[in-house]
Amino acid sequence: MTTTLANPKVAAALDRMFAESAEQFAAMRDGSTDFSRLASATAQERADAFSDYYLPVTQDAGRLLYSLVRAARPATVVEFGMSLGISAIHLASAVRDNGSGRVVTTELSAAKVAAAKKTFAEVGLDDLIEVLEGDAVATLEKLSGPVDFVLLDGWKELYVPVLKLLEPRLSPGTLVVADNTSMAELAPYLEYVREPANGYVSVNFPARDADSMEISCRV
Repeated sequence: MTTTLANPKVAAALDRMFAESAEQFAAMRDGSTDFSRLASATAQERADAFSDYYLPVTQDAGRLLYSLVRAARPATVVEFGMSLGISAIHLASAVRDNGSGRVVTTELSAAKVAAAKKTFAEVGLDDLIEVLEGDAVATLEKLSGPVDFVLLDGWKELYVPVLKLLEPRLSPGTLVVADNTSMAELAPYLEYVREPANGYVSVNFPARDADSMEISCRV
């Protein structure tokens, strides 16, 4: 039985995107790209500066997201921080193979929104993905109905505010997956989801050599 991830258009798009991402990260590592000036920038300024750059999950993390969505069978998946759409493609592929559901994703960069929408249409997943452009704290506030699966992969200082915004819509058993949780600035987020009084059971997952994801179940 084949999956949407194995669809030639989807597989080719992901191969291209991961390859382009690897080239960008290589340039960053060798010092040819310097973003140190953005240390004190606003979220919008950072989004605009990174408008041509992938900030993706790894291939293993993408497959993990696909598997979790297939298993959880959520009606509504919310992603905070779409970037150029790699993770949204994995999420929507799982929704497609589940036979029902939708993905609502958010992004500050108008350039990334345009590029990702084009890719979603090219791979045939645009009917499953709703893109909310702008500040996620504002756009997600208008979201209606329950939320059954959450991916946090945007600006790190907003993980806790976005999660708290969504919490009234989270049912018991809802999974919340947070990327890049080895980063020092995500210590407050980890403290929040690992405190039992806040209503989660949380576990760490190594997503790449020097980084991890946190998978939290709403109880």
